[in-house]
Amino acid sequence: MFSFFKKNTSGQSVTFKISGMHCPSCAMNIDGALEDEVEGVVTSQTNYAKSETIVQIKEGIDVQTLILKIKEIGYTAIEKSKA
Repeated sequence: MFSFFKKNTSGQSVTFKISGMHCPSCAMNIDGALEDEVEGVVTSQTNYAKSETIVQIKEGIDVQTLILKIKEIGYTAIEKSKA
């Protein structure tokens, strides 16, 4: 969530359009859930104003896993290239 130290950014980046956020704390909730609860997520950067999340993941992580985690905490995510 707070990347004071650079993490390994090898892998791929996936961008999601997010709906259901009501405030900047919602963005922090998404970042925390993805980084802390999904194995293979390197970083998550959610922008409340843009309604989007950019997730850096390790190779082999299923994008559906990320979408389901976001849905589990109360938001809707659509992979941006598919939006």
